[in-house]
Amino acid sequence: MTDLIYTEKELVQSLREYIKAEESKLATVKSWANKLDALTRVSTADPEGYLAHPVNAYKLMKRLNTEWSELESLVLQNPADGFVSNMSVHRQYFPDEEDETGAAKALMRLQDTYQLDSEAFSKGKLPGVHSNAVLTVDDCFDMGKTAYNDADYYHAVLWLQQALKQLDDGEEAVVSKADILDYLSYSVYQMGDLPRAIELTRRLVAIDPSHQRAGGNLRYFEQLLMKQLREMNQDYQPPSEEPIQLGTYSRPKDHLPERESYEALCRGEGIQMTEARRSRLFCRYHDGKRNPHLLLKPVKEEDEWDSPHIVRYLDLLSDEEIEKIKELAKPRLARATVRDPKTGVLTTANYRVSKSAWLEGEEDPVIDRVNQRIEAITGLTVETAELLQVANYGVGGQYEPHFDFSRRPFDSNLHVDGNRLATFLNYMSDVEAGGATVFPDFGAAIWPRKGTSVFWYNLFRSGEGDYRTRHAACPVLVGSKWVSNKWIHERGQEFRRPCGLTEVD
Repeated sequence: MTDLIYTEKELVQSLREYIKAEESKLATVKSWANKLDALTRVSTADPEGYLAHPVNAYKLMKRLNTEWSELESLVLQNPADGFVSNMSVHRQYFPDEEDETGAAKALMRLQDTYQLDSEAFSKGKLPGVHSNAVLTVDDCFDMGKTAYNDADYYHAVLWLQQALKQLDDGEEAVVSKADILDYLSYSVYQMGDLPRAIELTRRLVAIDPSHQRAGGNLRYFEQLLMKQLREMNQDYQPPSEEPIQLGTYSRPKDHLPERESYEALCRGEGIQMTEARRSRLFCRYHDGKRNPHLLLKPVKEEDEWDSPHIVRYLDLLSDEEIEKIKELAKPRLARATVRDPKTGVLTTANYRVSKSAWLEGEEDPVIDRVNQRIEAITGLTVETAELLQVANYGVGGQYEPHFDFSRRPFDSNLHVDGNRLATFLNYMSDVEAGGATVFPDFGAAIWPRKGTSVFWYNLFRSGEGDYRTRHAACPVLVGSKWVSNKWIHERGQEFRRPCGLTEVD
């Protein structure tokens, strides 16, 4: 997307050049018109007297034969050709409709996770951020329409209500109030709020009595409400005059059972860090059991969680190393995939929204150095580990709760090197807001800090999966989150991390 910023700047420059060329052409044509206007006033006052002079006769012949043809050619010139050509070159890199829809859904995802109302978003009021990035009435309407077209009436109501509020406050817009009320009233009906749907539809009929659907919808809603009231033996209650906002309607349940606890952790709520647990957390210098690479410069190690044990290493990647890794990864970044549990085929999924690339140790000394550093610190061989994966989470980027290890039956690719024993995660950027790594099962939240790394085991010593390590990458609210990770496999670790005496050691 940073490339698109510069593309747009280039297009603006091209547009200005087109305007300048168009203005220059118009100025030339105006100059001709003024000169000929003065000339024809003189010539038409006394045509015969004017043509009696041989120079005037010659210049009339010349003008009509040559100069008017030149003027015709000038008028037929199209200064827009250069601009249109530039647009055509760049259009192949433009976002498409799927990208725009994805960006709209990202805002809704952030709205849900961080409990932000539509007004806060439309005015650019995000936690810890002051910005003049605002959403207009038409922007809010388009957001609501995107949700509406996806049958997501919960978000449609929130954004259409915001569009209506801003329009009622006097903001100018292309979209009409009738169009907003049309979509909003039906969305409110779909949310089961018949009294409010009726009130909104009545407003629509008052604005546009000839609206093709409003009258029929109003009669249908009124009949349906009367039927419901008779069946429940209740009297009619007028709709609330309170504006629709976050919390007016309940968000529909989805596929994720721990949705509420996961999102609470992303907001920094519900973290199960007690004083007793904190007293068991320490920091230390770690030399990898006297590993030669770490003897002179041991790494700083901090306990993030006691059980399962999660540690953070400080100052693990330098700024130069981070920039080199990003430079190598950027040309290869592609939408991250997951393995379909039914087919085993890699595919994209809405619960993992990021871009990733894989880097081999042979590509650059920096990658090889990072791999060796991970081996020295963990005491585990990286010979059977996966390549270094680099991932970029833009605004709204996330990876919902998942396990890093594979559950039985294993994928065929794990038969050689075994399951993912451990995860080594490098944070390569600070994030202004959002983007935590959270563990809903035991209530931990680990926040990105540039240059640091976190490490945990996904498997017990027996090789059984530690189901407590189900974790998630929270949506990025503001900023861009860069990480790289190394998934270390079982094969080759038999003497480095031998079996314990029980299944859960």
